Amino acid sequence: MEEIQSNKDSYQFKKEKKLEKQQISSRRWMIKRTLKIAVSLIVIAGGVGALVWYSATRPTTPEDEILSRRGIHWHPELFIFTKGQKQEIPANLGIGIRHESIHTHDSSGVLHLEVQGLVRKKDTQLRRFFEIWGEQFNQNCILEFCNGSNGTVKMFVNGNPNTEFENYQMQNNDKIEIRYE
Repeated sequence: MEEIQSNKDSYQFKKEKKLEKQQISSRRWMIKRTLKIAVSLIVIAGGVGALVWYSATRPTTPEDEILSRRGIHWHPELFIFTKGQKQEIPANLGIGIRHESIHTHDSSGVLHLEVQGLVRKKDTQLRRFFEIWGEQFNQNCILEFCNGSNGTVKMFVNGNPNTEFENYQMQNNDKIEIRYE
């Protein structure tokens, strides 16, 4: 009789152990599921938060500053003369690790304005090309030549005098001539 009781106890013990293992397994599954849901919610909330932050802090461009919403591909020409000598504009300016929106392919003076998407007026200003080139240009100086007793800076666009200098907004097929005489 004692043996039967012992077998019954052993069976009961095994049954309880099995139930205990199932409960532990069930708890682990529930914890993993809860963690997955929590991480997913945190990632989604972070993404939404980042999008809201980006939208809220991104400066808007006033309509009167927009030239195009579909990009441009223009080719103005630039010629620089100092004391009657034509200055060479180097080939491949703005092309390299970073492909600039204003660049050259050769030394002919043809500038390539290739802007994708939204184009603002400031994107086409002549100053941008000189910033990319790393040279100075304004109403007082062109390259290393500055106004003084040796000469003054003058600018012509399509044959007409222009006093906008670095602020000039280039247009497709412009002929821009800068002279120091």
